[in-house]
Amino acid sequence: MSKLTMNRSRILLIATLAAVAAFLASATVLAAQSSGIAGERYAPGIWIDPDGCEHWVMDDGFEGFMSPHVTRDGVPVCRRVNTCAIIKNEHLFPTDSARINKAGRKWLSNFFKQEGVSSFIIVGHTDNRGSDEYNIGLSGRRASNVATIARKYGAIISGVRAYGERKPRASNATPVGQQKNRRVEILCVR
Repeated sequence: MSKLTMNRSRILLIATLAAVAAFLASATVLAAQSSGIAGERYAPGIWIDPDGCEHWVMDDGFEGFMSPHVTRDGVPVCRRVNTCAIIKNEHLFPTDSARINKAGRKWLSNFFKQEGVSSFIIVGHTDNRGSDEYNIGLSGRRASNVATIARKYGAIISGVRAYGERKPRASNATPVGQQKNRRVEILCVR
């Protein structure tokens, strides 16, 4: 075989390999684009279950495994979660409102400056007046507003939950019981 023929064969081989590489690269890009909505970005998050164990989740609903922190026996090591504040809604919000009053803002700003807490979970509750749907919405708006103030002061919020009237502390049959059920709980994750 002559040198000219060998050079042409090499050039043809290199050109073929380059074409195959370009095809595979474009197929990979097309496959990646077709696996989701164009322009959509997924943001990871972490949530803490009631036992204090961390889980990761993508906003497309895909969930990961529990916290990789385990004992030598493979038992998950979870964080301590305790209720560090229960605030009656009357101290934060006007009736039937999610707007936090001035005194409530001041108290929350001092509260969220505490040290030794890795994150907070904010939980909203109501009494049984109003529909379940309305109470879930109201307790969610109240918990979200408390979380917004917490973030403003640098606190890490690992969860915002709304239970409405579903987890009462007392009977809703009396005004005193209803008052105990209208609350925002702040759980400290240590």
